[in-house]
Amino acid sequence: MEPTQFDSLIGRLQSLLDRTSGRIVVALAGIPGSGKTTLARTIEEQFNLRFGSETMVALGMDGFHLSRKELLEFPNPTEAFARRGAPWTFSPERLRQRISQIRSSYGIEGVSWPGFEHDVGDPVEDARVISPVTRLVLIEGLYLLYDKDGWGEVRDQFDETWFLDVPLNMAMSRLLDRHMRAWQLSREEVALRIQSNDLLNANIVVESKCRADFLINQHPEC
Repeated sequence: MEPTQFDSLIGRLQSLLDRTSGRIVVALAGIPGSGKTTLARTIEEQFNLRFGSETMVALGMDGFHLSRKELLEFPNPTEAFARRGAPWTFSPERLRQRISQIRSSYGIEGVSWPGFEHDVGDPVEDARVISPVTRLVLIEGLYLLYDKDGWGEVRDQFDETWFLDVPLNMAMSRLLDRHMRAWQLSREEVALRIQSNDLLNANIVVESKCRADFLINQHPEC
């Protein structure tokens, strides 16, 4: 990302804070492999360096995956595990409730936020705690702009929504390399998994980008 574009994102967030004395919650959506997590963490680090520690926190939605136990209760558990990462393998209601709690707790008390333990394959409660003094919360994830399977009520929780727009082939190439390193599988095995799951999820996410308030363009040709 060009420095000028990154600075414009910081400025946009600062402008949101200038409009209110309360807490601001922003969504950052994008397809698998788009770089959402890296961008969110970088923004958090730089924003807090400029405006003070704990001014901002960046969070991911992976902790709202359904647990392995819950997936086993599906009518077709094999399909549920094979499609883990699809919109219906998360709990948007739990996510909505937690965001609502984040809003109501500003200046009063800290709020815990779940993470996801990839080695175990399950969410982990209390992975992070949002300080009561933190004014800006950036949440990144696949389906924050999605409007089906219960996700529409999540989208309504945000003050502003962003979409990180990255070419599909670039994102899938990143995923291929990432999965090969993580799973110790061959390129062919990983490519098959991407075709049967990640690519399907990416196509769902792309359809939601028109709902974003702001598009972060990462197309090299532009």
